[in-house]
Amino acid sequence: MEYKRISIDTSKHVFTIHGVDEKERPVLRREIRRAQVEPFFGRVASSEVVLEACAGSHHWGRVLSRMGHRVKLIPPQYVKPFVKRSKNDRNDAEAICEAASRPTMRTVPLKMAEEQAATIILKHREMLVGQRTQAINTLRGHATEFGIVTAKGCANVAALLATLSMDKAIPAMAKAMFGQMGNHVTDLNEKIAALDQNLAELHKTKPVSQRLAAIPGVGPITAITMALTINAENFETGRHFAAWLGLTPREHSTGGKHRLGKISKAGNERLRQLLVVGSMAVIRYAKPGSKSASAWLLQLLERRPRKVAAVALANKMARIIWAMMASGVGVDGPTASDVPRWGRTTNPMKGPPNGIQAHFD
Repeated sequence: MEYKRISIDTSKHVFTIHGVDEKERPVLRREIRRAQVEPFFGRVASSEVVLEACAGSHHWGRVLSRMGHRVKLIPPQYVKPFVKRSKNDRNDAEAICEAASRPTMRTVPLKMAEEQAATIILKHREMLVGQRTQAINTLRGHATEFGIVTAKGCANVAALLATLSMDKAIPAMAKAMFGQMGNHVTDLNEKIAALDQNLAELHKTKPVSQRLAAIPGVGPITAITMALTINAENFETGRHFAAWLGLTPREHSTGGKHRLGKISKAGNERLRQLLVVGSMAVIRYAKPGSKSASAWLLQLLERRPRKVAAVALANKMARIIWAMMASGVGVDGPTASDVPRWGRTTNPMKGPPNGIQAHFD
């Protein structure tokens, strides 16, 4: 039997599938084991297969695509409104199928194995940095119990450990534990430094990353992260990219009254964090006559707090990054005042004639 659409609610071992015919009537409801997925869809004629964009969905999307099926991945937050009454696997599978039937439903681009592999180093580094921060905070917290307080930051760990080792009032058992904590932080520093070296070497081999690093506030880490994570063709305009990063205001308008609030904080948290930190670095040295500061930025700092201006600058940086990635040009062009406006063009692959200047004019 041919199906118009088949949705899959995935799990570790049991998958629930829901299929509809051309009139959107349910004609398939069953559960299959993980090992039965490929044999089952190998017997089914080419059809549209829909999954939630969650862990393992890109893998199954690639497997089903090779079988000739048309795969769609839908964000889980867009599926949730279609769940009827009680939540269970069958209702979830039906909700996925119902969400996919909407003509304007947004989908997640299917990632190839190489794309996912390239981002593992970034995620692993992020995990190690988080563990280092946790270890240092733990060390500082235990030191406070003995009356020793020090400033935050990795640069102060060595001085803290030296102070703890010389304090005669601290018991020997506590000093031994502090030594182990220090060794753990040192080990994490070495691992992070090794990953930074790998990323620096990878940055030198990526022309896109090298072009992005020329933007004020975008360093090698941010540039290579953008190059490995973002595909500009997945976004219609630069504003769509900035909105996906969560750098646009959350809107709550009604009755003709437009109400804009704080940024939505949607999308990739790590990319948004890198852009905001980079914009804060630009603002820190912003003064009349500097290359990275423009009249727009200086006037904005006079009207708005620094962090609000940093978010606005991060939004502009995101649009410039998308424009450069979509067009393939560098930052040596004649003008930059049209970059945000060009970011709203309906043709994402049509760039300015002679490049882009990234001085935020």
